[in-house]
Amino acid sequence: MFTGIVEERGEIVARDDLEAAARFSIRGPLVTSDARYGDSIAVNGVCLTVTALDGDVFTVDVMEESLRRSSLDGLAPGAPVNLERAMAAGGRFGGHVVQGHVDGTGTILAISPSDNWTVVRIALPDDLARYVVEKGSITVDGVSLTVSALGDADPSWFEVSLIPTTLSETVLGRARVGDIVNLEVDVIAKYVERLTAKGGRA
Repeated sequence: MFTGIVEERGEIVARDDLEAAARFSIRGPLVTSDARYGDSIAVNGVCLTVTALDGDVFTVDVMEESLRRSSLDGLAPGAPVNLERAMAAGGRFGGHVVQGHVDGTGTILAISPSDNWTVVRIALPDDLARYVVEKGSITVDGVSLTVSALGDADPSWFEVSLIPTTLSETVLGRARVGDIVNLEVDVIAKYVERLTAKGGRA
């Protein structure tokens, strides 16, 4: 489990395309400081398993399903990525419950900067819109954020307000209109929907 509090901005140093998969080598001095083979690290919000370590570089294999559902397939060497280690038992819970299971992607529609924060509007896939509520939590490229506004236009959209720290410490600070971002909705909303559909039976 993760919290959506990005620990560092890493960098893709190598990519190998395999049959129905891809292998990435990623530099992250902080997340590799205590990493071991088999550990989980979220890369732009996608939970991936460490398959090799070499100094401050770790390697992960990404299956076709994850490539299809996320923006990872568009990454190339030199690309910055948000990194977060799995939450340790007893650790500080700073964001919200993040599984690292990306539900889909959104497209940045607008970026509106101001002196103290920047508002980002993101197109929301129809199949995810029902899980997003104003003042609720959503994960964007692995960053735990609060939904500040919602729109039902075609396409549906939501907005988040980013403080300077988020802009400077995560890849969202380099985002541009038209960029694709990974989205994970609040898992509690999905469980509630499932239970309701089954009449309260698990």
